[in-house]
Amino acid sequence: MAIGRLDETSEGLLLLTTDGKTSEFIRSSKVEKEYYAQVDGKITSEAIEQLKKGVGISTETGKYFTRNCIVKELIETPQLPERAKKIRDERHGPTSWISITLREGKFRQVRKMTAVVGFPTLRLVRVKIGNILLSEMQPGDVIKTNHLFDLR
Repeated sequence: MAIGRLDETSEGLLLLTTDGKTSEFIRSSKVEKEYYAQVDGKITSEAIEQLKKGVGISTETGKYFTRNCIVKELIETPQLPERAKKIRDERHGPTSWISITLREGKFRQVRKMTAVVGFPTLRLVRVKIGNILLSEMQPGDVIKTNHLFDLR
């Protein structure tokens, strides 16, 4: 079973397991998940501060206020695999890359968070789950291991 989900327009690291305890642990607030988000426009320090402190987003159960998280602007464009489908180019205006590290995961949370502060997400890539990094992996790569997390 997949641990967590990526919507059809998101990319990146996806873990699979047959161990329910591992799945529950990774989905818990004990494990950080880091995402790189390319956002529309030149992100402001005010927007980054709002994201860090938490913002109100809509969920299927109503309004939800996100928890504090780690957010920083990426100065360099991250080295990621080429997308099969181009998002857009610079003719449509500037974009920024940010890193968001969360300990929660509501449906389309990162996309909703960046939209609330005025910088909609154009591309979203999960690059880290706990101590596991996407690093040099390419789409379709599989790494098999038996012990990724210490569940004590």
